Amino acid sequence: MFTLKRKEQFEQEIKKSRFSASAGPVATEEEARGFIAACSQRDAGHNCWAIRIGDLYRSSDDGEPGGTAGRPILQAIDGQKLDRVALVVSRWFGGVLLGAGGLVRAYGGTAAACLHAAERQPIIRFAALAVTCAFSDEARIRSGLGAFPAASAETNGFTPQGVQLQIKVPCEQLDDVVCMITDASRGQAKVQKSPG
Repeated sequence: MFTLKRKEQFEQEIKKSRFSASAGPVATEEEARGFIAACSQRDAGHNCWAIRIGDLYRSSDDGEPGGTAGRPILQAIDGQKLDRVALVVSRWFGGVLLGAGGLVRAYGGTAAACLHAAERQPIIRFAALAVTCAFSDEARIRSGLGAFPAASAETNGFTPQGVQLQIKVPCEQLDDVVCMITDASRGQAKVQKSPG
């Protein structure tokens, strides 16, 4: 699954109506609503939008006939297998009626063209490990994490014998990181999965 690397914009004219799309990566519904508010054009007749964040999806036709704008925008997001994306398409009416089918094609097509032009990045899912190790093993564990560029470690506390680390690691590297910690501490470190 992919998301967008950064905000992307696309504009086109269809039968004298101007359509302007803005798409961007979002992590939460609150962030998506902020993106929609920031990208909506005050002078446009309609600011239609859709968001997809995992199982959460929302869309709005913003005054266009039901199902002719928000749903096609969402279908463009889903059709390109994207997640954690918000997309706004603003329309300035040019005097020519497009009809329901024309609106679906215009909104969906503008959204799809915007997404097609956008640079993508894979969505990396992380697991969290709570590690308790001796002070003498901490440096070896942190050094070993260098082989996993996306992993990170933070000191979470201390015990009389050592240190507690919170380690975030991509899910697909979890087993390799646990093996590295076990090797670096000669089996002495305590490792357990922790929430997020």
